[in-house]
Amino acid sequence: MNLKDRWVRVILAWICAGCLEATAQTRVLFETESAYNTIVVTEDQEGLRTLSFERNGARQSVVKVGDPDHIELPYARAMLASLAMVREPDRVLVVGLGGGTLPMFLRRHYPKATIDAVDIDPGVVEVAKTYFGFREDARMRAHVRDGRAFIEQCDRPYDLILLDAFGTDSIPRALTTREFLEAVRRALTPRGLAVANLWSQASNPLYGSMVRTYEVVFAQLYLLDVPGAGNVILFALPRRESYPRDELASRASKLAREWQVSFDLGQIVRHGFGSVGARSADARTLVDQPEP
Repeated sequence: MNLKDRWVRVILAWICAGCLEATAQTRVLFETESAYNTIVVTEDQEGLRTLSFERNGARQSVVKVGDPDHIELPYARAMLASLAMVREPDRVLVVGLGGGTLPMFLRRHYPKATIDAVDIDPGVVEVAKTYFGFREDARMRAHVRDGRAFIEQCDRPYDLILLDAFGTDSIPRALTTREFLEAVRRALTPRGLAVANLWSQASNPLYGSMVRTYEVVFAQLYLLDVPGAGNVILFALPRRESYPRDELASRASKLAREWQVSFDLGQIVRHGFGSVGARSADARTLVDQPEP
């Protein structure tokens, strides 16, 4: 056996060992084909359960079962900065249930709030209940509905709307257009806030247009670049209101201490919160029926 062949065998052995180690550390608990997704639930040695919409796909949700205060994904932590802007929401809507991370956290810390979670895929709702510890109660309900239709038919406004609906690799287009965002704005109370999770410009060719569409619809828009992730969180207000970064970071840090969570929400805000600036000035607005 020559030296080259020996190195090939060594490299292949390393690869196989790595595959076996990964398999031993992460096991598939459930996999099924729904009408909308390939739903995959895995669990690692730390007890973290992950929801994906394909094998080895992007992580849609990560939950530590029995610990609703554990927020694993950086973007989900960043979305919680909205609670420094809407301090005691009475009514909250989450579009995109996933594993139920955000609704369960909100239920724990805002027990008097009414929380509606909407997901178009009944399979996702069932998996959230079976594998991720999501539980409905008198004030928290899961609705198997199209998120856009649910918002368009809303008859009681919300103080906080969290938009976190993703397919395998992108936000459904119907949830990005001017017409949809106008319905979101109508579904907010005057002091309300809409929060959206987007892929950043590096991996999202429509990023500029998505941001521009929010700018067209809402009176004021802020963004938060998520540290350690390819996400940008948008904070859209139906009114003009100033949120200086240091002041908001101070509020966020205080909230994190009250929640007794392991992450510093204020540091997340200080890292990347600010106004939109000129990022989307030349981008086109997304509409339901583009002109030919």
